Amino acid sequence: MDIKVGDVLQMKKPHPCSCNLFKVLRVGMDFRLECQKCGHQIMIPRSKAEKNIKKVIRNDNDSEV
Repeated sequence: MDIKVGDVLQMKKPHPCSCNLFKVLRVGMDFRLECQKCGHQIMIPRSKAEKNIKKVIRNDNDSEV
């Protein structure tokens, strides 16, 4: 999967605060995700994150000159 820092992921299961949208802060063997509702940051293995992604919302602010 092609996931970049700044993308927003819609996950299959929600965070305990009932929000299922997470912003990607770090990409590698692990993903650091930030809940869009409460701001809590979690770090999960790449394999678990990719399995639970429902939709990727791209960050369109990647304009390079």
